[in-house]
Amino acid sequence: MEYESVNYITHPLSAEELKGLLRRAGLKPNDVVRTKEEAYRQFVAGKNLSDDGLLKIMEAHPELIQRPIVVRGDKAVLARPVGNLAKLGIR
Repeated sequence: MEYESVNYITHPLSAEELKGLLRRAGLKPNDVVRTKEEAYRQFVAGKNLSDDGLLKIMEAHPELIQRPIVVRGDKAVLARPVGNLAKLGIR
């Protein structure tokens, strides 16, 4: 299967791009935030952030985004665990 890999650490997604990607996956920002990162402790932990507020922080600190997020057609999944790829018809 051909694919395109996007490294969103070196080529960060905008908050709007991330929002659209998560919408395609049926996920909220809290569903994909990495809680063990230093940036989480600094900018997220203990704060009552809106989804848009968290997306802005994730835009500025892409290391907070769980990965990989796999897109096929108009759908996307967080491929952790890898079994989630079956939702896209990928085995």
